[in-house]
Amino acid sequence: MAQRKLKRQLNLGQVIMLGAAGTIAAEIFVLTGHAAGIAGPETVLALIIGGFLTLSIALNYCELATFFPFSGGAMTYIGEAFGKGWLHFVVGSLDCLSSAFYAALSSVGFAYSLSVLVPGVAKNHLTITLVALTVIAIMGILHIRGVSKAGNLQLILGMFLLTVLVTFIIKGLTSEFGFSTEIFNSGRAVLENQSTAAHLARMLTTIALIYNAYVGFEVIADDAEEIVNPSKNIPIGILASLALTAVIYSSVAYVTIGTVPYNELAGSETALTQAAAKFWPSIGVQALSFAGIIATLTSMNAAMLSATREAFTLSRDQAWPRMFSRLSRWRTPYVAVLFVMVVCGLVASIGLVDFLSFISSAGYMFVLFWATLALPKLRKMHPDAKRPFKVPLYPLTVILALLGGVIIIFFADKKALLFLGVILAILTVAYYISVHAKKRRKALATLEQQEGGGRILIGAKRDGAPESLVELAAQMIGEQLDTGICLFRVVKTPLTLAVAEIEAQIAKEKEEQLKTMAQVGSLALQKNFPLYTKLVPATRVEEGFMRELQTHHDVKLLLLGFPRDPEKAKLPHNVLKEILLTAQRDVAIVRDKGLPSRVKRVLVALGTGPNAVLGLHLVRDMLDHPDEEIVAMRVVRETLDEEHREDEIAKMHLVVDDVMGQSLAKVEIKLVEAEDGVDAFLEELSQGAYDMLVLGAGGGLYKSDELFGNFADTLMEESPVSVMVVRRYQREGAYWLGQQLKKIEE
Repeated sequence: MAQRKLKRQLNLGQVIMLGAAGTIAAEIFVLTGHAAGIAGPETVLALIIGGFLTLSIALNYCELATFFPFSGGAMTYIGEAFGKGWLHFVVGSLDCLSSAFYAALSSVGFAYSLSVLVPGVAKNHLTITLVALTVIAIMGILHIRGVSKAGNLQLILGMFLLTVLVTFIIKGLTSEFGFSTEIFNSGRAVLENQSTAAHLARMLTTIALIYNAYVGFEVIADDAEEIVNPSKNIPIGILASLALTAVIYSSVAYVTIGTVPYNELAGSETALTQAAAKFWPSIGVQALSFAGIIATLTSMNAAMLSATREAFTLSRDQAWPRMFSRLSRWRTPYVAVLFVMVVCGLVASIGLVDFLSFISSAGYMFVLFWATLALPKLRKMHPDAKRPFKVPLYPLTVILALLGGVIIIFFADKKALLFLGVILAILTVAYYISVHAKKRRKALATLEQQEGGGRILIGAKRDGAPESLVELAAQMIGEQLDTGICLFRVVKTPLTLAVAEIEAQIAKEKEEQLKTMAQVGSLALQKNFPLYTKLVPATRVEEGFMRELQTHHDVKLLLLGFPRDPEKAKLPHNVLKEILLTAQRDVAIVRDKGLPSRVKRVLVALGTGPNAVLGLHLVRDMLDHPDEEIVAMRVVRETLDEEHREDEIAKMHLVVDDVMGQSLAKVEIKLVEAEDGVDAFLEELSQGAYDMLVLGAGGGLYKSDELFGNFADTLMEESPVSVMVVRRYQREGAYWLGQQLKKIEE
């Protein structure tokens, strides 16, 4: 099945900064003192070892992300390696939620960091929440408008963050009040009398503490589908961002531990500003405080990008509802972005941030562990496939990555592991409920298709039986067992008529109805479907239809013929117009220009709106033989490059695949570039030997001088074959929402 893809917009600079600045979060400002309290000067060595262990994961990700340069990261690799079952759902959902929780953490961290510069922000929970929600909203809008905007923001903020930290390192190493070997070793005496086992445990505990602070490069794999020249830029971006992060982390720790004595540093959450106050007294504390604020924004930006792309991929893989894979006109997953914004906002508002930080941390461990196992599995599955990047020293990288994961799990906070178990249990229950619900919906849909039910209401005329409409309706019913056809006619009874005159007129019309039944009754017997007639009196035709629809809810489709005199359809308040605007049912109007006894080849104007989808749905029900064919065609009024053409075709495939399911009918998809859509369809009709053209009613339905819209009206007039125009019933609220979504998507 063709799938819509995200647009490649991120260049190498944006990719590196997305990984590096997304990794260097506020933790570096907080964890340095805590790590130094555990390992003293050996914190620097622990940071280097942590970076080395992370390098094995990074190399594995380089191969996986270039082999599968699509959005989703770990879940994509796991889905390919282990199938799109329970593990794929759990890993993807956990990764998405972990990223969303981390984005919420960062938004609240931003609010608290901002309070250093604006003291009033932290006066109560409400102001913290309002600031967090504001930054979530701003970030979400940028993500909807295009990933390049999020990338540019990351580039600007990241460059500032790195500039401040590099300045901190240089000043710390060059100032006479900065780094000192004596101060650096001040913590060694406290630790030197411990046993080898205790010494090793301290190192491993420190590595476990700082390990998660390295894995921000995962966002590059999550957004692989949006990276320009992925075969080159993904491995460079991942490795460069990891190297940059490792150098910054170890250098910052080296300077800080060598500037602030151990007894002042151990356990401190303001270690960097304490150091800056000694060798950068002018603006160092303010610069580091502002850098801490920027770090929360860069990590939040990266986490939201990861979460939205993971939600998009889960939806595209049909693990989550299809709506999350809808794309805006900027080719961004705007529904997924809105979902992540809501999750982040709720977490930030209800105060679960600290609690969920454990889940975020533990979730990343689980995801990285299974992503690592996917590599050897995929190597066995595709031994001869071309790989733009191949991991050196394989399988050593896999062994080291798994070893690092085991160390982290063993020395991790036990609350994190407990919370991880609870979340896995919840996601497992959700998965099996979802699987059961999908099977049930599929079974019910199949049963409904077989059994049918309800009525097709055909508007009958006095001057002859609508045989072509009955044949068309019979073809729609197909093998359904319980769908009937009603020939419905309204007898106009003006208020000026006396009761006796009304009774006489109705009796006369009933005789005509019997003649109609005689004309089409043999067809009902031949094709074995229920057929009956109904006659109702009303002052106006549309009033009779409305009363029938309001009192009988089993009508599933209203099928009407086009007036023999086309001028009647052009009147501002004609019968068709009134019924289309007021009927709370699906409506199809047919202009018969010589329908065959069985329609076998249909051209459908394929849009993404509900009317076009209804048209395709009705044609699917009609054409259920292998030799029958549907051609779904869309016209674009501009010249498309290869990428945009591929995206337009993917949009068409999504609509067709959703409607057609397991139908036997063959569907051919055509995308035509033409200045005039009407001319393009007329050209296709003249060459394609079609029996019928199907159109969705356009916005002109709500204009006084148009019936279905200029496009549909013109084609109905000029088409050489019969035309059916359909309108799906929508409540006003649903119609308004659909129009707003259309504006976002088109």
